[in-house]
Amino acid sequence: MTTSLTSVPAAAAVLPAVELDYVASCELPMPWAKFRLHAFTEPATGKEHVAITLGDVANGEPVLARIHSECLTGDALFSLRCDCGPQLEAALQKIAEEGRGALFYLRQEGRGIGLVNKIRAYQLQDAGADTVEANEALGFKPDQRNYRLCLPMLQHLKISSLRLMTNNPRKITAMEQLGLKVVERVPLVITHNPFNERYLATKAGKLGHLF
Repeated sequence: MTTSLTSVPAAAAVLPAVELDYVASCELPMPWAKFRLHAFTEPATGKEHVAITLGDVANGEPVLARIHSECLTGDALFSLRCDCGPQLEAALQKIAEEGRGALFYLRQEGRGIGLVNKIRAYQLQDAGADTVEANEALGFKPDQRNYRLCLPMLQHLKISSLRLMTNNPRKITAMEQLGLKVVERVPLVITHNPFNERYLATKAGKLGHLF
């Protein structure tokens, strides 16, 4: 049985609601702790999103949290072109160390352009474009992600206050626009390598990320 969860924040009432259906939850033993995995489906697109929690996140205290967009190449294939995989691992480790927290894994590959288009963008980057230039050359915005997907998941988990693990100020703004309180930004410092130096420089220079 699924539960329909629709987000209609007062501060963003002019935007279309994002509907997610809660499906099920289960235990998820990981190298750092035994987490809990919560599955949601997005009827409008058919995409599946998950939340990973540890401890009592519904007790009203600010929750150490990470909003992480899917990156097959970085998260699963260990690509050095980005910092996604190391950020994912670091966030889960921090949550385990504290014994409480949540990670929201959104299926928004390639900053929302999809896996195949991300590979097309990589091809353009191989020829000299940066990440922003590559997306725009393909007819996309530099970042097409929709963080409003988080609201129904947060509401389901009864989370209203966050200590957000991010280097991206736009995520903080997005959460505040949804009526959530971000009491702290927790940086995720990842070691640079020769393959992601330009990627990280573009994040900082063109997308406003803080390192």
